[in-house]
Amino acid sequence: MEAEIRLEYSSSNEAKAISEAISPDNIDVPSCLLIQTFCSDNTVITIVRYDEDNIMTFLSTIDDILRCVSTAEKAIVSVKKMK
Repeated sequence: MEAEIRLEYSSSNEAKAISEAISPDNIDVPSCLLIQTFCSDNTVITIVRYDEDNIMTFLSTIDDILRCVSTAEKAIVSVKKMK
């Protein structure tokens, strides 16, 4: 199974911040799972590949990534409000 998540932001700085915030999650994953996150201009791209048959594990992984993105986005909004 494979999914590509593309998220666009208003600036390349925001995209880079989001990409860096969620990238540590890419380090320790089972061998059947590959997660790659990078940014291109103002877009964050995450590719998820899962080599097993459990669709719930695949969907849970995507859900976890999107939760991390949401948390990073909220942090950026909070910092902007403080300025």
